[in-house]
Amino acid sequence: MATTNQAAGQPAFGRPVRNPLSLLRVDAAIARLAAVIGVAFFLQSIPLQLGQLGNMAPAWSITIIALLVASLVACVIAAIIKRGVRVTYVTFAAAYLIALVSWPFAVLSEEAAPIDSYWLYFLLTIATTMASVALEIPIAVVYTIGAPILYGVIRVTPPGGGADPVAAVLDSVYSMLLGGGILIMIAVLRSAASGVDTAQQNALERYSHAVRQHATEAERVQVDSIVHDSVLTTLLSAARAFSPEAKTLAATMAGNAIGHLREAVTVAPDSEATVSGETVAKRIVTAAESMSERFEVRLFAEEWCDIPVHVAEAAYSATVQAMVNSLQHAGAGVDRWIDVRSHGHQAFTIEIGDRGAGFDPHLIPTERLGVRVSILERVASAGGHARIDTSPGEGTVITLEWDAPVEDSASESESLDVEEAR
Repeated sequence: MATTNQAAGQPAFGRPVRNPLSLLRVDAAIARLAAVIGVAFFLQSIPLQLGQLGNMAPAWSITIIALLVASLVACVIAAIIKRGVRVTYVTFAAAYLIALVSWPFAVLSEEAAPIDSYWLYFLLTIATTMASVALEIPIAVVYTIGAPILYGVIRVTPPGGGADPVAAVLDSVYSMLLGGGILIMIAVLRSAASGVDTAQQNALERYSHAVRQHATEAERVQVDSIVHDSVLTTLLSAARAFSPEAKTLAATMAGNAIGHLREAVTVAPDSEATVSGETVAKRIVTAAESMSERFEVRLFAEEWCDIPVHVAEAAYSATVQAMVNSLQHAGAGVDRWIDVRSHGHQAFTIEIGDRGAGFDPHLIPTERLGVRVSILERVASAGGHARIDTSPGEGTVITLEWDAPVEDSASESESLDVEEAR
């Protein structure tokens, strides 16, 4: 669930593949549909309100209408901005129950009570829909059954119009069936979306594991080749070194072998190959789109730098792991963002942040490898720097940085020093 902002001068991306189904999107769609249903049914009840509120206490009419309208407007706004949906929808469901329970006590004349359906009947579907969206399934079931029964009971009383019991029962059953159908549809969609989210998270974890295995295997192959070509040859030469010249040669070969092993620790295979920072950014955008929570991705680059392949893999994998950690530990519905900045020839920065629960880094058990191995050590092994800024209740910001190589400038300065010495 990512929103991508591009800086000026930045190459345009093709539209990323969006996740067609996720719990966050399903909840947003259900909330908006419920708001549309609420507005439609409320507008349908206005003609009956104008004809029936004359027999109700003015204070009750003003208070109840204001409460229902205000809570319905709040539901519409919450559905649009995707904030506070649960609170506003529960508020409307509670406001409807208040209106329903207090209705018989506000009737001025029982003889003038409406024989046909009371205007609150048109709002009954709204209330059960709001309850289905905002409440847990057991509580929503109780509301979906209880509210129609309560309406039917009031309808057969004199203040409720003294309706025929059969007609009151039919109205109640119809409302139960309609509300139950909506509740079942919501539950099924949420269950399916939750399954998709779980599958996506498992896929990302498997991919991260596969990346680590691939890196380990590549490193093993490289070390094996060094051991075979350098170390083993050195050992054979040393075993056969009897003369001073042979011993000197074996010592030189041993020094070279140690140097090769040290280089293998700091230089990944195919370190000469590079990839554009745009490619890494596109992969991060696509990965953020597939997450179950929304990440706002912002890209800042006048010109994309070239990144070594092993650095690009480390950057992407560490970013995905940081997103997964945020989803697992930061909490639901918090603000999340990713900033990708390209600056210099081979320098760029990735910031992954959220305003969630946060944590104390010093309290993380040593057996928890998600942050230490998958992020910190991964970035460090690729020549970068990782920084984690977090504290309980203050959110978490992880910054991954790679600077341009300084070998060329260092070698130039050494050459100048040699020339001056001459």
